[in-house]
Amino acid sequence: MGLAREGGAVLLLTHSQDHFTVDRVAGALRRRGARPFRLDTDRFPERVKLSAELGSSRAGHIIKYRGKLLSAAEVEAVWARRIWLPRLAEDLDPKFHDLCVNESLAAIEGFLDGLHSARWVNDPGRDREAENKLLQLRTALEVGLRVPRTLVTNDPQQLRRFYREVNGMMVAKLLRPVSMSMDGASSFVYTSEVTRSDLAEGNLLRHSPMVFQERIPKSCELRVAFVAGQLFVGAIDASGSSRGQVDWRRSSAAETRWERDQVPGDLANSVKALMTKLGLVYGAIDLIRTPEGEHVFLEVNPGGEWGMLERELEFPISEAIAGALLQ
Repeated sequence: MGLAREGGAVLLLTHSQDHFTVDRVAGALRRRGARPFRLDTDRFPERVKLSAELGSSRAGHIIKYRGKLLSAAEVEAVWARRIWLPRLAEDLDPKFHDLCVNESLAAIEGFLDGLHSARWVNDPGRDREAENKLLQLRTALEVGLRVPRTLVTNDPQQLRRFYREVNGMMVAKLLRPVSMSMDGASSFVYTSEVTRSDLAEGNLLRHSPMVFQERIPKSCELRVAFVAGQLFVGAIDASGSSRGQVDWRRSSAAETRWERDQVPGDLANSVKALMTKLGLVYGAIDLIRTPEGEHVFLEVNPGGEWGMLERELEFPISEAIAGALLQ
């Protein structure tokens, strides 16, 4: 079990609408003698105050939030759960909005650089690199995982060729996830089936490239929460839902009951090798299990959700994250 020195602080980077997972990890840290300090990044610069001072005579980084003060010198570890866009005042002149957002994000990044000696889950640089979906797929192949045939393109001709080669069994997705707004209204884009009629809209690719993949038949879809070498595996039965066959997140609540699962030892070793190569302490990995029992890697989200696995399956993921932070 990881133990903090008495009074050692762990900075939890999140946003103001994030509760269950952050609260669970904070509780696990307290039980280990650590002092969690929650920083809602969307509250900067309106409510959170950051100061970074450098020079020959004086240096230091300080956070003020919710009546509490934290010095960077107190921080032993950082859980980079979420770094959100700042929520700016409504009376801000719109012509200054983008400037203030960019300056705020730059200030947060600069401030966090002052915590470079702390233990991070995950290191921000490795986190950003690992979000590269093509890098993920290439690395997955290197460690022996099966991946779907994949095409990233903005060329309609290549799209139509790929569609023919996979016999029309094709889905489309984004290279990066689209964030939800803070009021809960979602601009989320699901993985979607591509039909022949969609090919006529290929000229839309001139506005943005997309990811196209061979559609793999599935008996279930797995979400694997990886924490410092531990694997917590949840499964959703996708065999009876046409929507779930494409993306389990489009299924109804009755169709998305999580069940405990496990993966074979050789697959677990490949997943661990993948995460080592990507330099990630934590990641949410999505796999498909085919009707024949074969496993296919889809992607890893370095900040992916795991709360439903702990809530519904009682996996001790928060305890594992706390332990990783205090190793």
